[in-house]
Amino acid sequence: MTKKKDQEDASEGPRPNSGPGPAQRPATAGQPAAAGQPAAAPEGGPCESAEDKISALETEVADLKDKLLRKQADFENYRKRMLREREESQRYSNATLLNDIIGLIDDFERAIRSAEESKDFANFLKGIGMIEKQFVETLENRWYLKRFSAVGETFDPNRHEAVQRVEGPAGSKPTVVEDFQKGYYLHERVLRPARVKVMVPTSDEPKAGSGAPGTGAASREPDATAAGGSAGGPAGGPAGGQ
Repeated sequence: MTKKKDQEDASEGPRPNSGPGPAQRPATAGQPAAAGQPAAAPEGGPCESAEDKISALETEVADLKDKLLRKQADFENYRKRMLREREESQRYSNATLLNDIIGLIDDFERAIRSAEESKDFANFLKGIGMIEKQFVETLENRWYLKRFSAVGETFDPNRHEAVQRVEGPAGSKPTVVEDFQKGYYLHERVLRPARVKVMVPTSDEPKAGSGAPGTGAASREPDATAAGGSAGGPAGGPAGGQ
């Protein structure tokens, strides 16, 4: 019985495998598909067309133009705001200084009113002197405006303006001997030079014949000329005619 069954199996041949054969397995990536099966689509989708790329670039350009216009508008608004703030700052930049001056004006008004009532000139003069001192101290301590006196100093053209001069000892330095108008510093810069009288040494006076009137040898020039003309002037001159 067993032999008969084995013979039947041998005569039927090999039985087909129930699983898929090599021809039925799906093609893997990188391998060609079997005959009769469609090829798998590549990863990433279909290629973009030229029209799609142009449309994307046009959209990007439009977005950049919009951003540029917005930036320009923001800058223009900023510039106008800065101009308004600068004009306002210049218009009201002296507000604090003027507020200090207003207080001093009040002091002057009180002093004048008191003098009108009391008719006391001595007290009025004393009050004016106190207000002047307070004014100078306010300008110096709060606004760095410092008044300087030049009497006794060597003449400095950067700080002094000579409006008058007098003769001094020979060999001495030009020296300020009187203030006609005091000078002022603003911080370290000369805001207004002092108008002064300067004493200059005699050797610095103009020489004879320079034409400068009223000083030294120049003032004696007409006498010397007259003496020379009377002693022996040129023929035909006034001296020879006499």
